[in-house]
Amino acid sequence: MFANLVQLISGRPPEPEVAQQAFIEDVHVHHRMPRAPRVERLILVCWILIAAKHVFVIWVCRHYPVPFHQLWVNFPTWLLGALATGIYFGRVSRGYR
Repeated sequence: MFANLVQLISGRPPEPEVAQQAFIEDVHVHHRMPRAPRVERLILVCWILIAAKHVFVIWVCRHYPVPFHQLWVNFPTWLLGALATGIYFGRVSRGYR
């Protein structure tokens, strides 16, 4: 766009070789990998189990005198679950197998 403006102001015609490179000759479209409903249901079930484990660990840490904070157990579980879920949905959205 700006190259055409400069050519218009300067009054020079475009070079023939540059004009040929400005056009798109071919476009390739990659289709996304279809989502797997069974895998997504499994991910949902795993997140429900993670939530139940979190509630149980919080209850145990408050009910019994344990020498550690509940996040020492809950945070790594949440982090690995989020990482696995993010990798799955990232690969599905980009179309990788």
